[in-house]
Amino acid sequence: MRRFLVAVVCLSGTAGALLGMVLTGSLSPSVAVSAPVDVAVRAEPDDTRPVITPPSFADIAERANPAVVNIDTLSREGSASAAAGNGSLRRQDGGGRSLRSREGVRRGAGTGFLVDPDGYILTSDHVVRQAERLTVRLRDGRSLRARRVGSDPDTDIALLKVDAAAPLPFVQLGDSDRLRVGEWVVAIGNPLAYEHTVTVGIVSFIGRKLYNASLDRYIQTDAAINLGNSGGPLIDATGAVIGINSAVSSHAANIGFAIPINTARDILPQLRRGHVTRGYIGAAVRELDPGLQRSLRLASGAGAVVQDIAADSPADRAGLRVYDVIVALNGRAIEDDEQFSRAIAAGTPGSPATLTVLRQNRPLLLTVKLAERPASTGADRLPPDGVERPAPSGRAGTSLGLSVRTIDPEFARRVGLRADTGVIVSHVEAMSPAYDARLQQGHVVLEINRQPVRSVRDFHDMLAAAAPGDVLTCYVYQPERRQHALLTLTID
Repeated sequence: MRRFLVAVVCLSGTAGALLGMVLTGSLSPSVAVSAPVDVAVRAEPDDTRPVITPPSFADIAERANPAVVNIDTLSREGSASAAAGNGSLRRQDGGGRSLRSREGVRRGAGTGFLVDPDGYILTSDHVVRQAERLTVRLRDGRSLRARRVGSDPDTDIALLKVDAAAPLPFVQLGDSDRLRVGEWVVAIGNPLAYEHTVTVGIVSFIGRKLYNASLDRYIQTDAAINLGNSGGPLIDATGAVIGINSAVSSHAANIGFAIPINTARDILPQLRRGHVTRGYIGAAVRELDPGLQRSLRLASGAGAVVQDIAADSPADRAGLRVYDVIVALNGRAIEDDEQFSRAIAAGTPGSPATLTVLRQNRPLLLTVKLAERPASTGADRLPPDGVERPAPSGRAGTSLGLSVRTIDPEFARRVGLRADTGVIVSHVEAMSPAYDARLQQGHVVLEINRQPVRSVRDFHDMLAAAAPGDVLTCYVYQPERRQHALLTLTID
């Protein structure tokens, strides 16, 4: 019995000691050194990563609003702005409250912003173009008579001046060339006479062409822009003005457009002097796309292709021809048509320019003396009208999707062509190569691959000689634009 009790006590003590060792972890199983170990690491916050927060739109509005002004205009009946835009765009003149009095006076409204303490104000030209009296209302309630210092219809920019007893608040001008799609922007203006309305959005696109292909680089934004916003500032997240609100799509909401502030900055010294001049040679150019490059058998896609030359213009007198490819200006390489157009416009009228061109793949140097670019009349900003719409007739060009007919004497007289020159496009099939190339009824096809088209037979003979996949370059006269163009079509 005594031995049994001693054995039980020893076993109980041993069991207790073992249990204590397990509980303290002394007998936990060890991991073999050669075995892979899966370690779950808890992710710690990355304190070095920048925290992105939206800008304070309240701070931006508070700083900019004192420099934003309302512009009230008075003009006589019948002198409404000619810059109505095209069929899908609407310039924001009138503020949605175009009123006419018994005396035949038209009232309009817009927006502007002060750019220095001396009272200079940038706005849209179409807001003030026909105004005979301009009144500016400041944020503090003061009304000041304004005068137009300078204007530039080509870019739709105007400069006004008011006189005040003390320095005025003004905005800082930013750098629109550094703007990126997706950035926050703020628009301030007087839509529908609701003064100093602030709207917010992002930059949707940069470089839209709306009216003038050689000068336009509109900033597209979804920040709400409505009637009366024209001339107001488009502001970036730093509070700097990067655009001048100008137009809005009439077919959709929140598709607005602003003139880049760098466009205004470039001509601001000339606006202060009252007159803006640009270089001009009288040649219309287009891009050298892959189809045209293939058709002209060019090794490179760089350059600007001449597609129209004004009679007795500097380009005409210098010997420039249609189909010439301009590859350099004053020794500087030309990458595309837009670069060339801007370089010519930036030139000083009266100065010489050296053009390096490829004519049938052979280099040629031409010297042209720049003239002053003719002032815009607004006609190029209106929708096309008066296009010849003849009924389909003749044999259909099934490979291109268009029909043509002979030029009749009456049409030739109206558009200034000889009756034996070219054929008229009488019908264009939807979703055809001709449709894709933007050929329209009433266009006149003058040449195909540099060969003159004198009759409907010539046209179909040239078409019959082409094989599927071939690219045809058509030299076309466009009556609605009163200019020539090079259009490329690929045979189906």
